[in-house]
Order: sequence, then C-alpha cells, then structure tokens
Amino acid sequence: MTGSRGGVLELAVLGSLNETPLHGYELRKRLNTLLGMFRAFSYGSLYPCLRGLLNDGFIVEEEPPEETVLGRRSKIVYKLTAEGKERLQELLSQAGPSSWEDESFGVRFAFFRHTEAEVRLRILEGRRSRLEERLERVRTALARTRERLDSYTLELQRHGLESVEREVRWLNELIDSERRSGAAPAEAVRAADPAQTGRDTPERAVQEEPQRAQTPEADK
Repeated sequence: MTGSRGGVLELAVLGSLNETPLHGYELRKRLNTLLGMFRAFSYGSLYPCLRGLLNDGFIVEEEPPEETVLGRRSKIVYKLTAEGKERLQELLSQAGPSSWEDESFGVRFAFFRHTEAEVRLRILEGRRSRLEERLERVRTALARTRERLDSYTLELQRHGLESVEREVRWLNELIDSERRSGAAPAEAVRAADPAQTGRDTPERAVQEEPQRAQTPEADK
C-alpha cells in the first residue's frame, strides 16, 4: 500500500484488528472515532484497503460461529494474521518525517502503547520540531500582516497560534515524561543494590574492613 494516506489507513486497520477481530461495521465505527478526530475519513477507501490487506495475507476473513449471529445475515469478521502482526510492528517502528506530520501523528500516537520507547521519543521530538517551525512562520506572518487584517481575521490567526503553542507545551510534557520513565529503571537498580554498579559504597567498605582484618595470615 503506497502513499501517506494509504499508510495511515493501513496502520489504523491493522492496529484496530490487533486489539480484537472486528466485522466491517465495527471496524468502520472504530476507524471513524480514530481517524475522524484528525482528518476526514472516507468509507470508500476502507474496503479497497481491506482487499489489499487480504491479498497481502495480513488479515483473513472468518465466519462468526452460528450461535453468535444475529438476524439472517452472518457478518464477516476480519482477523489479523501472524504476517499482519509483523507488518504492524514494521509500521510502528517507523519514525521518519511522515510519522509526525498532521496526516499521521494522531494515529501513530493512538498506538503508542505498542511502540518502542525510543521510537515514541523520536516521533514526539520530530512533531515538536515541526510545530516550532510552524510557530515561527505564523508569528512572522502575523507580525507582517497585523496592520492589514480586520479584527475577526486577526482573532482567527491568534486562535491558530495559541492552538499550536498549547500542543508544543503538551509535547514538552510528554517528552519529559518519556525521558524520565526511560531513566527510571537504571536509577531504581542503583538505589536498590549499589553492587549492581560494580562499585562499593563507603558504608559497604566500612562493613567489610573488619572481616578483612580478621583473615588469618595463612589465608592471605
């Protein structure tokens, strides 16, 4: 599947099916909630995407058990395959510029719990860098055109500027949290057992000194 839009939809479908098998209507509702928050989602693009994933062996169609079928029509359930799980992990490991653009950042963030910490941090930092560039452009444009704008257009520009500033602050908090959580395990090990660092503490040396002093000369 090619193109950033197709890649985002592929990730959203595979990520949703990784949670649980879904039939088409359930999948559409879940994608509408996920993708609709960030951009317009076209249902017309869903079924071509599903056909492509079926052809690639990333998902399979299954008939639900008869006792679970309501009404006269059975609903095909889409389920992730082992190859599909591998493809999902491949997509989640990508942290290039496309992963922090408006088109895909929200979807990538929705599946952060399945993403490696190093990749999460790289995406968050990339997103922040991109927004800081946008802030600089907006501030420059606003300063240059302020005198020519009517009050309503000026308020709209300010609203956009404040929205980006809020997201940058939010990203700063997330990045700080990711960095703290990454450092926590090593700090916890050192605090729990100083010997893990390969160096004795002064207290440990004081405790061991009497034992060395009592060692018989024949053993030295």
